[in-house]
Amino acid sequence: MTTSRFQDIIDSVESLSVEDQDYLFDLISKRRIEKRRLEIKQNGEETLQALASGTAKRGTAKDIKAYLLEDEEE
Repeated sequence: MTTSRFQDIIDSVESLSVEDQDYLFDLISKRRIEKRRLEIKQNGEETLQALASGTAKRGTAKDIKAYLLEDEEE
């Protein structure tokens, strides 16, 4: 988003009444929470599928850290 467009949005929000700003803030907050919940659900479903198909990596935290660091080195 360009800076001027972002500033336009801020100006529009500031022109709202305090009550409308509060409502907008709550609405955005709730939508972000719901979006994050859906992301977590999707990640969980993908993990369960990986476990079911046998493609999930298993190990201790130390094992997984070593595995992830191996990927960075390649």
